Amino acid sequence: MTTLRVLLVWPSSLNEVLGWGALGAVAEPLALEYLAATVGEMGHDARILDLRLHPDELEQVVRDYQPNLLGVTAYSMHVRRAVAICDQVKAMLPSCKTVVGGHHATFLPEDFFKDSIDWIVSGEGCGALGELLASMAADLPVAPQPGLWTRGADGAFRPPLVALASSGNQLDDMPRPDRTLVPEDRSRYFIDWMRPVALMRTTLGCPYRCTFCSIWKVMEGRYLSRDIDAVVDELATIKEEWVFLVDDEAFINRGRMVELAAAIKRAGLRKRFFTYCRIDTLLRNREAVEAWRGIGLERLFIGIDAIDSLQLDEFNKKCRVDQIEQGLALANELDIEVFAQFVVNTSYTPQDFARLRRFVEHHRVRYPSFTILTPLPGTDLLKDFTAVDELQSDGRPNWDLFDCQNAVVPTKMSKPDFKRAYRNLYHVFKGAYASYREHNYLLVDGAAGADPARRAAAHME
Repeated sequence: MTTLRVLLVWPSSLNEVLGWGALGAVAEPLALEYLAATVGEMGHDARILDLRLHPDELEQVVRDYQPNLLGVTAYSMHVRRAVAICDQVKAMLPSCKTVVGGHHATFLPEDFFKDSIDWIVSGEGCGALGELLASMAADLPVAPQPGLWTRGADGAFRPPLVALASSGNQLDDMPRPDRTLVPEDRSRYFIDWMRPVALMRTTLGCPYRCTFCSIWKVMEGRYLSRDIDAVVDELATIKEEWVFLVDDEAFINRGRMVELAAAIKRAGLRKRFFTYCRIDTLLRNREAVEAWRGIGLERLFIGIDAIDSLQLDEFNKKCRVDQIEQGLALANELDIEVFAQFVVNTSYTPQDFARLRRFVEHHRVRYPSFTILTPLPGTDLLKDFTAVDELQSDGRPNWDLFDCQNAVVPTKMSKPDFKRAYRNLYHVFKGAYASYREHNYLLVDGAAGADPARRAAAHME
């Protein structure tokens, strides 16, 4: 069997995102570490290149490493950059095969129907990558399989046998992520002032159906949980003090989370945890959250998203305003810091912006963050492109702007006025970020130089 060299790339964004958000996080490329583990398990060699931290190193890495396969992951805001990476590598090394995956490829693979791209993965990537490697190592044609777009005899892309590649019935079917490949970067990964921070997943999926979210469609309605012993074993290998659990909705299963907290405590593991949680889940499963508070949970990222019943219903949040208020009070009672996410609707008026500011101030939300309602691929908000008014010359959306920091559909206010009002939210609450903003500027300067555009390019969306 031929041993293959696989280069896995996390792209930088072409756009500078707004205000503190541009400085808020450079998190470890967990998705690539899962893929790298698959490569290693099959006896091949993997390398990860994080272009957020190493924006100018692609050419040199390709020349030195001479990969047989290039893999690039991409959110919508990375589409042009991902294609450019494949173009550059193909021009340098025509023998190198290329595959693109990630969120955007899952829902709109046609944006990657490019000469420089050989395969496209829709859905979970480990299984598809394993099949690709097996075929390449044996010098055999890549057979059609679930979630994999391949090229036919005419060179055109052929759809997969099944639309989405599956994660199987359990997350335990996937390998443990390989965190050994970026040792020089691990101390530089951070979220706000949590540095260094590691990412880890214990569940996958969410049972809710929010209109602005695509997670439930990616997972086809499934909610998967990892074996508790496997979670504890992996956690024991993580050296970082801070651990961000990237579960889409961690506390849904109260009994499991209580059991997992007890297992972590028995193992003598002490970390500082940060994770996602719905506000109504916090209220319903207080016992589980308290158990995690006892083993080091310090912060919850809570998508409040809307502050009135009309917009909560519009977003299909299945949550009430009184639950939001009760949940914020409970988090304060439990001494858990809340990072509250608010979605700014493009229908906002000046009065709506003022009302949002008053809500944040009244409820003493210490760490608010704001995003603009964006019709991301895979969500109920993007049926077609008719509502999108930020377009490329070919009529397709300008994906560079799909970073949830730009209005890509018409706004009720004029766009300049809307943009100013949105920016002002961060100015009003800038005190919340003053403690780490300058620190993170220094981190980014170290990664990408002092130029603001280069600084922003080093960061995740």
